[in-house]
Amino acid sequence: MSSRELPARVYGGRSAADRRAERRERLLAAGLELFGNDGYAATSIEKLCATATVSTRNFYEEFASREALLVALHDEVIERAVGAVAAAFADAADAVLAPRIELAVRAYITTTAKDPRWARLSYVEIIGVSDAVERHRLDWRARWVALLEAEAARAVARGEAPERDFHLGCVALIGAVNELVYHWSIGGNRIPLDEVIAEVVRLATAVIKAP
Repeated sequence: MSSRELPARVYGGRSAADRRAERRERLLAAGLELFGNDGYAATSIEKLCATATVSTRNFYEEFASREALLVALHDEVIERAVGAVAAAFADAADAVLAPRIELAVRAYITTTAKDPRWARLSYVEIIGVSDAVERHRLDWRARWVALLEAEAARAVARGEAPERDFHLGCVALIGAVNELVYHWSIGGNRIPLDEVIAEVVRLATAVIKAP
């Protein structure tokens, strides 16, 4: 029997792959807890490993750097947000413009900001880390702009908005959402999140319906 044919080793009822997946999940949980509470700059790899109860070697088996862990967490929350927004638009496919926007905005903001740790990670800690992380963040922004432009085009096709180039308005809207939720996050969440959502809905409606 060749080495390729050998069965995976099992310890305590768990395979090596299971144990590695569990370590990765513990590191992701530690990253969320520490980046989301103490901040990225204040979190060392040693602190992450101690919180996750893994070795430094185990860390580097899963992530090339702290940046890689931050990006993985950012991808996780934004991918969930994309799914939530897509589901909201699908659920409101036959509704008029205002309810569609409200459902989508609520889906996005509650997914990324309901947990203050995710809010801090998504709107504060991800910014300005390095050129590579900034490119990653801007790539996601471009995808969100494209999604908003597609929704604006659908509103035009349904006679709910005048036809125009929506690109700059969508870029501005993304920036406004980021700043509003950032403001909410650093303010200790004293402003009700529903007020933030309502303000974003007003801005989004204005961007799409503006002549």
